[in-house]
Amino acid sequence: MPDGSMMSMTGRDPWTMKLEDIDVSDTELWRTDSHWPFFARLRRDDPVHYCRNSAYGPYWSVTKFHDIMAVDTNHRVFSSEASLGGITILDAREDLCLPMFIAMDPPKHDAQRKVVSPIVSPTNLAQLEGLIRTRAGRILDALPIGEDFDWVEHVSIELTSQMLATLFDFPFEDRRKLTYWSDVATTIPGPGMLVETDDAKLAILMECLRAFTDLWNQRVNAEPKGDLISMLAHADATRNMSPEEFLGNIVLLIVGGNDTTRNSISGSVLALNRNPDQYAKLRAHPELIPSMVSETIRWQTPLAHMRRTALEDSELGGKTIRRGDKVVMWYVSGNRDDSVIENADAYIIDRKTPRHHLSFGFGIHRCVGNRLAEMQLRIVWEELLKRHPFVGVVADPLHVPSPFVKGYARLMVRIPG
Repeated sequence: MPDGSMMSMTGRDPWTMKLEDIDVSDTELWRTDSHWPFFARLRRDDPVHYCRNSAYGPYWSVTKFHDIMAVDTNHRVFSSEASLGGITILDAREDLCLPMFIAMDPPKHDAQRKVVSPIVSPTNLAQLEGLIRTRAGRILDALPIGEDFDWVEHVSIELTSQMLATLFDFPFEDRRKLTYWSDVATTIPGPGMLVETDDAKLAILMECLRAFTDLWNQRVNAEPKGDLISMLAHADATRNMSPEEFLGNIVLLIVGGNDTTRNSISGSVLALNRNPDQYAKLRAHPELIPSMVSETIRWQTPLAHMRRTALEDSELGGKTIRRGDKVVMWYVSGNRDDSVIENADAYIIDRKTPRHHLSFGFGIHRCVGNRLAEMQLRIVWEELLKRHPFVGVVADPLHVPSPFVKGYARLMVRIPG
């Protein structure tokens, strides 16, 4: 758990402070959206950086595009295993350490991932598109005109919770529970946070487990269907999971289906408002929506990092990483690497290669639902531009105070009357 007594780096100059004093995991940097210059300093002066003291213990920061790719594609040296620490900078308490296929190495990872991947096959996505379009239209038609409202609550959460309920065949009227469980699962407990203690977090995750266990029990003895729970219940690689492993994979699928899409939908509105020339370009050329979607996912980087644990001594960027070291790939920094992405700090919706980014990861752990996330964002904007040529942000966003989920708790907007 973060130590509240540790001095925050906000208010300190990242360009003059000692490199060894930089800790980009500092939660306050993420709450205030002030992490950018710290990463710029690391990319310039120490792209593979060791932080000795943080709320999460010592860790390596990998901040440049190609170094991140080198770690992400080398699972033989850099492990995702939950038992070694998993995929986030936070070392979970033992009873909160949930095995899930993204936090596994081959061959078990490959077998479990293969079970759920048909849900996002091109054929299934084509079948889902009409449903998503209908729902997006219904959500957008219900928005108030000429008054302030929270885009996160009314659009981003609503669309993604409906999609999650469909993918799981979860009771539709209870779909907001999925959003809540996702938020709890990714929250770092502490004073003023969504959950304040590990015990409170565990209790809520047990509620999630009980709900999904009931659905599993209904479907394991029924004919196989196309929803995620039925897929898990009827596949050889997943039918005999422990309760912890079942919960881990459910949490993974909820978070994966929620955070990337939800925060990119919000991020697209913010990015276009902060770049009115790009918003005007989009209105004039709606055929740029797919490119804008990819640029938004790069610009937003909805999951700021993924973590690995070194299985052996190795060298990266001239630094020696020791066996057992915590290695954090900061996707959010790699997506601003000017040596790979031209004018990387700018938001440009018609880039030549807009899908060349790190937000979905690389290698065996590349996001399984990336095409679904892109499709939902594309459809939202296709339907939005038909109805409302402009959605204006009316206040600074409220950022999620987390070095893992890079998202928005609130984004107040207004559609002109």
